[in-house]
Amino acid sequence: MTNAPASASLATWDGVPMDLVIYNTLTRVKEAFTPIDPVNVRMYVCGPTVYDYAHIGNARPVVVFDLLFRLLRHFYGADYVTYARNITDVDDKINARAEVEKRTIREVTETTASQYHSDMAALSALLPTMEPRATEHINDMKAMIENLVAKGFAYVAEGHVLFEVGKMPGYGKLSGRSLEDMVAGARVEVAPYKRDAMDFVLWKPSKPGEPSWPSPCGIVEDGRPGWHIECSAMAGKHLGEVFDIHGGGIDLTFPHHENEIAQSCCAHGTQKMANYWLHNGFLQVEGEKVSKSLGNFITVHELLESDKVGGRTWPGAAVRLTLMSAHYRQPLDFTQKGLEESEKLIERWAKLIDGVETSSDAEPPVEVVEALCEDLNTPRAIAALHGFARAARSGDIGAVQKLADAAAFLGLMPESWQDVEAQTAEAATADPELAVRVEGLIADRLAARAAKNWTESDRIRDELAAEGIVLKDGKNPETGEMETTWELKR
Repeated sequence: MTNAPASASLATWDGVPMDLVIYNTLTRVKEAFTPIDPVNVRMYVCGPTVYDYAHIGNARPVVVFDLLFRLLRHFYGADYVTYARNITDVDDKINARAEVEKRTIREVTETTASQYHSDMAALSALLPTMEPRATEHINDMKAMIENLVAKGFAYVAEGHVLFEVGKMPGYGKLSGRSLEDMVAGARVEVAPYKRDAMDFVLWKPSKPGEPSWPSPCGIVEDGRPGWHIECSAMAGKHLGEVFDIHGGGIDLTFPHHENEIAQSCCAHGTQKMANYWLHNGFLQVEGEKVSKSLGNFITVHELLESDKVGGRTWPGAAVRLTLMSAHYRQPLDFTQKGLEESEKLIERWAKLIDGVETSSDAEPPVEVVEALCEDLNTPRAIAALHGFARAARSGDIGAVQKLADAAAFLGLMPESWQDVEAQTAEAATADPELAVRVEGLIADRLAARAAKNWTESDRIRDELAAEGIVLKDGKNPETGEMETTWELKR
């Protein structure tokens, strides 16, 4: 919209005044968004624990908060919005994966983080402004822990440091649960050193072979942080004691986000950690809860790279559109039929806008912005695209441009095919030897996929991703044939 920040929550778009209204889990009502500082709008979203490929449920919050990030950038200016999404690279699941695969923990986390970035790029998710890693903020966590102990909100017991939930006024406000309900419904660790069953770990001893650091609070044994303190420390360091928006999946409301609030408010002496809390709803697959035992546990990588769903691979734009098909706060049923319908829509829109110049930074039509300003109402935004497409088929040239700009802004034409081709050509011109090598590896990967050698296909993709080369699979809008394009993102 503009390179200058808006002065308040109310902004104009194409001459039309409008408010961004979002549902705040903390207050349980829709509220007009007013940033603490319009020249420093700050959002934190819980990111991946890097031990395995991201499943389709993990991708939903990525797409949801990518849309919000895009909207905020257009309202306040790209230089005035900070989006932090952390990477958890110290965790029991990571330790277990490293032990099973006989690899170092660093190898597991680096490989998995690269896979995550590649898969999310295929869904046209913009990179966040920053991606703080837990292992790079251990000292910040220890300082926060020592502060909580000094203030009487936490205590040391048998090599552990625990937060004393009973000392936190208003604990449970975010999730809307009483302490009694939380104890009854939560899987809490029973330990003799706890003063109360609901007290949670801030720091714990490390077992042999696990990552470890010198412990805080005079504890002799080396240890490692608990999960909740990681996000509190990283958010506090990069966004401040109180910031604008905290987001994540609804499953994180309790205990993770509830505990984040407790730690942060008690450590900083504030009433809030963030002013607005946004949570996306659960995701099902073919009408059933996602479960490995049911065989419906689908990773984004499998959708993009294997024949697990429908005996074929799927373009990232179709996956993204499917994830946007329901309002973000509602449950989403992810189905093959939905993928098929999304792909057909993408193909029809692509034919209508063939040759039209646009990009993700294009000015989106007011109809789309109005929809997103209504608590990220993506079904309404998609309906607007249907309207543009109908008008375009009737010969309305202006509607063709609106469709192109709207699709690019929503991330449904990954930087548009024209942009991808231009960036690939630019990289090839700058380094012809790189282009020859990449094209050769793409050919090897296509041969591996034809032979259903997914291990080799994954290896080639991950090798290129580690060099900043992102592969994108999709149908050529002119020929209808599957093809692979590449971008150099570094």
